[in-house]
Amino acid sequence: MQQTDLSVYNNHPYHPGGSALKRAIWYYISSVFFKSGLLPVNGIKIALLRLFGAQVGKGVVIKPGVNIKYPWHLKIGDNTWIGERVWIDNLVLVTIGSNVCISQGAILQTGSHNYKKTTFDLITGSITLADGVWVGCGAIVNQGVIAANHSVLTSGSVANKHLEAYFIYQGNPAVKTRPRIIQ
Repeated sequence: MQQTDLSVYNNHPYHPGGSALKRAIWYYISSVFFKSGLLPVNGIKIALLRLFGAQVGKGVVIKPGVNIKYPWHLKIGDNTWIGERVWIDNLVLVTIGSNVCISQGAILQTGSHNYKKTTFDLITGSITLADGVWVGCGAIVNQGVIAANHSVLTSGSVANKHLEAYFIYQGNPAVKTRPRIIQ
C-alpha cells in the first residue's frame, strides 16, 4: 500500500508572485501592522495593502490580528468588514465584494493538498465572496468556493461547495438550511 512521502513534496509549478524580497518585506510589515494589532490604525493598513498590490475599496475596516498571506492576490470592494483573527490564506486570488462581513476567526483557504498522491501535491483555487456575503465566526471557506450575493455561512461552518445567493448555509460540510430574507 502506498504512503505519503513528504520528503518528495515539491509545489512546482506554483509561484506566489512577487519577488523573494517583496514577500520578505510583506512578512515583517504584516507581522507589525496586521497580525500584532500594535498599530490598529485602519488607514495605514489600507495604504499598505494597496502599496503591495491589493485592490481595496472605500470604507473597508480591517480589525487587529488579521493574517493576509499575499496582498497582491486580494481584491476587496467597498464597505467590507474583516474581523479580528481572520486568516486570508490567499495563495491565489481572493475576491471580496462590497458590504461583506467576515467575522472573527474565519478562514479563507485557497490551498490544500492532493491526499491521493504520495507527493501530497498542492491544490489551489480562487475564492469569491460576492456582495453582501456574511462569513460567521470561525467559519472556513475552502479553495474554489464562490459565495453568491448575500449568502451566509454560519459560525463554525465549512464551505466546500458554492453557496447560492440569498441562502443560509450551516454545518460541516455546509448545507443550505433556509433562505436569507433581508428586510
